[in-house]
Parts: sequence; C-alpha cells; structure tokens
Amino acid sequence: MKCPFCGHNEDKVIDSRSSEEGRSIRRRRECLNCQRRFTTYEHIEEAALMVIKKDGRREPFDRKKILNGLTKACEKRPISTEQLEAVADKIEYTLQSKFEKEAPSREIGELLMELLYKLDEVAYVRFASVYRQFKDINQFMKELKGLLDHDKV
Repeated sequence: MKCPFCGHNEDKVIDSRSSEEGRSIRRRRECLNCQRRFTTYEHIEEAALMVIKKDGRREPFDRKKILNGLTKACEKRPISTEQLEAVADKIEYTLQSKFEKEAPSREIGELLMELLYKLDEVAYVRFASVYRQFKDINQFMKELKGLLDHDKV
C-alpha cells in the first residue's frame, strides 16, 4: 500500500476490524518510512451498478459522489467522518440489495435524504435545498414546515 503522505510502498498493519456489517475490512496502517498512520478499507468488488440520471444518461455508481454530497451538507456540523462513511455504506449496501444492475438517481437522492434526516436535520435541509432545487423561499419554508410538523409527532 502506498503511503498517502510520503509515497513509500511499505507499511505495517496496526489494527484490522470488520465494518459495514462484515462487508468490508477497515485497516489502520503505519508507514515504515515516515511513521504516519492512515486508514484503508477493503471492499468486495461487485458488478458495477449503473445510475440512471434524470435525463436518461447512465453512469457508474460513484461512492465518492455520495461522500462529497454528504460532506458539503454536513460542513461545520458535529458529524464525524465515520458517521459519513456509515451513511455512504448504508446507501451502497441498500442499492446493491435492491437493484441488480441499474438504480435511478432519484432513489439514491431520496435514500440519502432519509438517512441525513436521521443524522442531522440541518444537514438534511442543506442537502434538500440543493437536491430539490428550491426556486424560492416559499418552497424552502414549506420543507422546513414539514420538518417541524414531523418533529411534533
């Protein structure tokens, strides 16, 4: 494994743990050159899931896009990288379980919003404002009202 800090090719594994309900292995490694530590994940490589975009285009599912969206929505919120990884894991697992080869982007967005709602309501509203493409303040307020009404129940 190449060190992300110095580029050296030798390291030692300090700790290994099963994660994602046993679907991957998380390894803590230490570079033998610079002694810095980093984390790697081993995942089972499955058949590539294709995402059907709103305009009908198809592109390969990209976990990094999910994490980028989550990171933006959760910016300056008390949410750890591990929590974001867990949400991305849940989305990836759910999609692979539910869809054999292709998943509509709409399903991915709705699932992401559902998981964000449970994780952090501010992050949920941030993501929803971009995902639902609010045109004006009234649409934004309608979403907030729905959020507040749901909390009262």
